[in-house]
Amino acid sequence: MSTPSAGGSVEPAAEPSAWNLPNALTVLRILMVPVFGWMLLAHPDQAGWRWATTGVFIVAMATDYLDGYLARSRSLVTSFGKLMDPIADKALTGMAFIGLSIIGELWWWVTIVILLREWGITVMRFFILKYGVMAANRGGKLKTMTQSIAVPLYLLPLPSPATGLSIGSGLEVVSWVAMAAALLLTVLTGLEYLREAARLRVDYRRTHPEEG
Repeated sequence: MSTPSAGGSVEPAAEPSAWNLPNALTVLRILMVPVFGWMLLAHPDQAGWRWATTGVFIVAMATDYLDGYLARSRSLVTSFGKLMDPIADKALTGMAFIGLSIIGELWWWVTIVILLREWGITVMRFFILKYGVMAANRGGKLKTMTQSIAVPLYLLPLPSPATGLSIGSGLEVVSWVAMAAALLLTVLTGLEYLREAARLRVDYRRTHPEEG
């Protein structure tokens, strides 16, 4: 938004202060990462702790949706928020995937593939800022939502199929399907972002031939 200056020219509106509620929620989410990691790794086999760990993850993910809504609805979008919000998200989900692999409940290759994609695309965004901003697309948002469903299902202390509890067996199947969907969307959206980055680079060089 722009505001007129005393001389009649239009000046861009000043960015809101970084000291606001959405950014506070982002910082809170970052602070919850080591707490969540300790709860998962220190008490992997205790049902009560696993329920609590799942709750912490869900609350942390809820702050992601809440801070985004508040920032947009109250015009509190800041450079700090744009930078730290995705870092906070990836730190939280990264800790979840790594923790689940450490305690032997998720294959390491799944964690490695997902983290390589997540952090690789994040780093790539910084490198291509010269060519343009690569915004999140629908696929990326669907990927995040699918991960947000799959991870809590893996964190829950689901009964073993060996116990004969059908609800446990059923939820385990659902968790496998959800994680498979999250993995597939993670890979496919990663490839889409690579294609988008290449397009931005080509378009930039077409309009700036002097830069070669």
